[in-house]
Amino acid sequence: MIILITGASHTGKTALAQKLLEKYKYPYLSIDHLKMGLIRSGYTQLTPMSDDEKLTEYLWPVVMEMIKTAIENKQNLIVEGCYIPFDWANYFEKEYLENIRYYCLVMSEKYIKTRFADIKKYANIVENRLDDEWCTLESVLEENEKILSNVQKFGTNFILIDEKYEINIDINEKIAFSVDKQS
Repeated sequence: MIILITGASHTGKTALAQKLLEKYKYPYLSIDHLKMGLIRSGYTQLTPMSDDEKLTEYLWPVVMEMIKTAIENKQNLIVEGCYIPFDWANYFEKEYLENIRYYCLVMSEKYIKTRFADIKKYANIVENRLDDEWCTLESVLEENEKILSNVQKFGTNFILIDEKYEINIDINEKIAFSVDKQS
């Protein structure tokens, strides 16, 4: 089983991946780690500050082939990061899709405005962010609005974090929405 977790920055992708690792014992791949390895090794001229679309174009073909390899080898893997395109399913044949679960995390405007201090507080729950000064109420609102617009545009499944941050995923369900389902 492959579990894809994506969404805006600070929505808890890494924390959810860690929770699923502990629950199901599936290893996880942080696309950010892959990105930084390729950048630091000099295999790309892209930088951590490069446009997300350019980073997705560069990283997704590699991640996609890693996913296919894991499925072919009958291995479980959690892949988390913001560099998963909204039309991700178009890159896989049916036999691969049967083995993939996709979760896009989106925070509502209300949640962000009422819980922004908590969003900042929990930013380091799994990883130590070296520089988080760029994360402002305005940037989080803007990024989540953009993600919500894209999941609606592409008809992609998503989990809306609206009242409280509580996500419980059952990987055995074909499509699981633990918080709110929006269409």
